[in-house]
Amino acid sequence: MATAVKSDIKLEPSPNPFEVAQQQLDEAAELLELDSAIHHLLRWPMRELHVTLPVRMDDGSTKIYHGFRVQYNDARGPTKGGIRFHPDETIDTVRALAAWMTWKTAVVDIPLGGAKGGVICNPKELSDGELERLSRAYIRQVGRILGLKKDIPAPDVYTTPQIMAWMADEYAFMKGHNEFGVITGKPLALGGSAGRGDATARGGLYCLREAGKLLDIKLDGATTAIQGYGNAGSFAHKLGVELLGLTVVAVSDSRGGIYNKGGLEYDAVFAHKQKTGSVVEFPGSEPITNEALLELDVTISIPAALESVITERNANKISAKFLVELANGPTTPEADKILYEAGCYVIPDFLCNAGGVTVSYFEMVQNSYNYYWTEQLVHERLDEKMTSAFHVVHDTAQEHKVHNRLAAYLVAVSKVAEAVKLRGWVS
Repeated sequence: MATAVKSDIKLEPSPNPFEVAQQQLDEAAELLELDSAIHHLLRWPMRELHVTLPVRMDDGSTKIYHGFRVQYNDARGPTKGGIRFHPDETIDTVRALAAWMTWKTAVVDIPLGGAKGGVICNPKELSDGELERLSRAYIRQVGRILGLKKDIPAPDVYTTPQIMAWMADEYAFMKGHNEFGVITGKPLALGGSAGRGDATARGGLYCLREAGKLLDIKLDGATTAIQGYGNAGSFAHKLGVELLGLTVVAVSDSRGGIYNKGGLEYDAVFAHKQKTGSVVEFPGSEPITNEALLELDVTISIPAALESVITERNANKISAKFLVELANGPTTPEADKILYEAGCYVIPDFLCNAGGVTVSYFEMVQNSYNYYWTEQLVHERLDEKMTSAFHVVHDTAQEHKVHNRLAAYLVAVSKVAEAVKLRGWVS
């Protein structure tokens, strides 16, 4: 077991996420022998909106924020994608996420395209009132391109069901009537779906379960490290123990990480984070950096934070048998090759974390006919979708002798390309 000490690696600038997304697409397009016009079309968003948001602060001043909404491709249906509130948000990050959403909806075969939104802000520094006014301001500007048959937002990094509720209310005010299905990830009282809260982590763990079966690796008691302890990471801890019997030895958040070779108990860690705002200084644990956490000698590594944390710089130091990508874009193309050659089984992001958009789609369906499913039924239908998609990707990887991310691209891009061609967008 690697020691839980601080890494002395000097961090290099992160790769441009949209360039990474384009590079991944290019590799798939070459293998698919994709028509050059379709290839070029799929390399770029079909439309994007940049907005400027004046927000009245609690002290009476007005602060100006900037935001985006990117609708990447709607060949297979209305676009779908979350909204991020993050201080380091960029248009290229949003473009990349919208592209990955396009492939995500295709790989799990739901009739939607891909979109993403974001606002450059630090929600941790905002009061509830300021956060509400910012959320409503964003919808007032972006709402003109949203709609059940256009584009349906959802929560993402640092946005919550409460923020979705404010946005849904603002949209209803703009339209003059309720239209709850236009925003998903809402509270249950406003048409949210049972099972949406843990859907991203649950879907990824369904994939891990299937991977364990295929590789004949026992997951009960398997040591696990989780980078990122937001919605996806914390639920991965909880459900990993409940569903698969994992032993989680390390977790982290934006302030740092904690490590205990004997395992970390979910309820205690979660309560500590709720009380202090971070997992750091959890009693009975050793400190560990986010970088060192990824290099621990564990069976399962779960990046559940942000993009480009696994690169050619550190990929050869990752010893995990499974990389379960709950984050979007955590691994660069150069790192993919290193991990594949080392025998690490990667469950790629836009397959692994597709549980969130799948249950968001279920929420849209329930909103459309105003009848709601039980949590058990949501879990069963999510399991069916994720398990089917996992095996299609795995079989494609075996058939073409490529790593799983490229296989997922082959599956998804071929579906979107077929829709583009059938619609006559490219002759």
